[in-house]
Amino acid sequence: MAGLLTKSDFIKATPSMTIRHFLTTQDWSRAEIDALLEQAAAFKRSPAGTQLAGKSVALLFFNPSMRTRTSFELGAFQLGGHAVVLAPGKDAWPIEFEPGTVMDGDTEEHVAEVARVLSRYADLICVRAFPKFQDWSVDREDKVIKAIAKYATVPVINMETITHPCQELAHALAMREHLGDLTKKKYVLTWTYHPKPLNTAVANSALLIATKMGMDVTLLCPTPDYVLDERYMEFGRLNAAQNGGSLKVSHDIEEAYSGADVVYAKSWGALPYFGKWEQEKPIRDAHKHFIVDEAKMALTNNGLFSHCLPLRRNVKATDAVMDAPYCMAIDEAENRLHVQKAVMASLVGQR
Repeated sequence: MAGLLTKSDFIKATPSMTIRHFLTTQDWSRAEIDALLEQAAAFKRSPAGTQLAGKSVALLFFNPSMRTRTSFELGAFQLGGHAVVLAPGKDAWPIEFEPGTVMDGDTEEHVAEVARVLSRYADLICVRAFPKFQDWSVDREDKVIKAIAKYATVPVINMETITHPCQELAHALAMREHLGDLTKKKYVLTWTYHPKPLNTAVANSALLIATKMGMDVTLLCPTPDYVLDERYMEFGRLNAAQNGGSLKVSHDIEEAYSGADVVYAKSWGALPYFGKWEQEKPIRDAHKHFIVDEAKMALTNNGLFSHCLPLRRNVKATDAVMDAPYCMAIDEAENRLHVQKAVMASLVGQR
């Protein structure tokens, strides 16, 4: 019949399709980030919408979640869509990600099939997949989400892997709500103690968004071993140069906190010690004094404090800091809902 596409027409057309993903904010310009934040602020004022009416979202959780799952499910619902939650290896088949592998182990299906099938069902695919903390040279490749994005024919959203771009947007929106223009505001990203080695994702992302907003950023950490991957340090320097800010590293608590407008706390593992916990632990244990407390916050310029949550009270920050009026962690957590709606609304129209 005239006017109908044949199967060969579809096969020819498919490779030329360009899908825009939300894997990292470094792929998005400052103007695009600003537009997402403006849309998120609009959703915060008026939560209901129809941008996802008749649309579906597949949420793949390879790791536990509370805020991320809740905010994505409710965000899809508030925009008229439907979210399906899957936990591969638990309530869904375990997935193989290596190309060319002989699948005679525990995995039941390959990402090449998973991503393409889910693309036939859903209008968006969202992925949460932490690194394994054994070898940073492997973890930094971010293979899980990149493989899904490679085979998917719908937009893919990063719900946290080795970066956490949705948390970045929520953080930026909270800072703007409290401070207005962020250009040249002093921003301290401080390492804090935690009894376990943690992902560098939020730290990487905080560095990216603060420099993209043109802030004067200080990365405060105990020793040079805790400086973030050079990839993100270089992105930070580039962002700062393009947006009127700066980036430096400090190991001096008093100097870093002095005059700060924002203090953002996070614990992360030292990259040279990934997979070598017994070697890192004594270094980590010697720096419990990096906890955010009232004395440190008193050095700031009436500074704001925040954390991505979850936070271990009186380990990362004291009760007094968490309960202070300058703590905006709850505002930031709420903003996850609004910024993720903005991202989903922006991407869903591509299908």
